Amino acid sequence: MNIFYLLKPKSTVSYLYKTNTIRQGLEKMRAHGFTDIPVIDDNGEYLGTVSEGDFLWHLLRFKDNDIRSQESYYIIDIVNEERNLPVKTNISMDELLLRVMHQNFVPVIDDRNIFIGIITRKDIIKYFYDKEHENMKTE
Repeated sequence: MNIFYLLKPKSTVSYLYKTNTIRQGLEKMRAHGFTDIPVIDDNGEYLGTVSEGDFLWHLLRFKDNDIRSQESYYIIDIVNEERNLPVKTNISMDELLLRVMHQNFVPVIDDRNIFIGIITRKDIIKYFYDKEHENMKTE
């Protein structure tokens, strides 16, 4: 199976730039209801993910929850490079399934580490569900 079938392209996915402020990140996550969001640099390279928890720890560390003051801090300061590790386009569906057991989405990058989109847990589960039901019909 070609993973491009499941890929939500970058143009349809919300993400943050490392140069966005904490305020911009909070506002984007709140507007879309996300719990995690990918972060890229100005060249489009995938850097990692920020989560609600990353924002919370930032606010607690600086003891300042005034939204205007968060314009002084940047996403690059809270990005987690170890969460939601990206995959390349040649990953197998079985490997993809193992990834989404631990994360809501899987970032997909090309050979130059450029972020090209995500594959969601929901889409991978649906793929395996449909595949299983197809097999049941043929038996």
